[in-house]
Amino acid sequence: MIVVDAKDARIGRVGTFVAKKLLEGEEVNVINAEEAVISGNPQAIVEKYIARRQLQFKGNPEKSPYWPKVPDRFVKKLIRGMIPRKKASGRAAYKNLKVYIGRPVDLKGDSLRVEDAELGKLTKYIRIKRLCELLGYRG
Repeated sequence: MIVVDAKDARIGRVGTFVAKKLLEGEEVNVINAEEAVISGNPQAIVEKYIARRQLQFKGNPEKSPYWPKVPDRFVKKLIRGMIPRKKASGRAAYKNLKVYIGRPVDLKGDSLRVEDAELGKLTKYIRIKRLCELLGYRG
């Protein structure tokens, strides 16, 4: 079992690392999901996700795509997009993924930091928690 700490890390880099480990058959737990960041212009990122949330099928809105507002589910769906979930190997890999807000008590010990995922000198970014709050999360 691998524990990945996403605090102050670029979620795209973390997501690709986690997806590769899942496809190799590992069980992966991602902690501090709300502290991960998306790089880029914050206003443009928020507008993009608000536009996604407003998409719906006019004939039957119940069949519209669902976009989560809770940070751990948001990150889990983001990683799902990096796995071939329509194949049996992808579905099996996705079942081995667990994403947490904060650090649960039962996951003690060392956590892994993904290389090249740190913020560094990055100045334009938005945290997952802030993005989810702007989408309507009240937590």
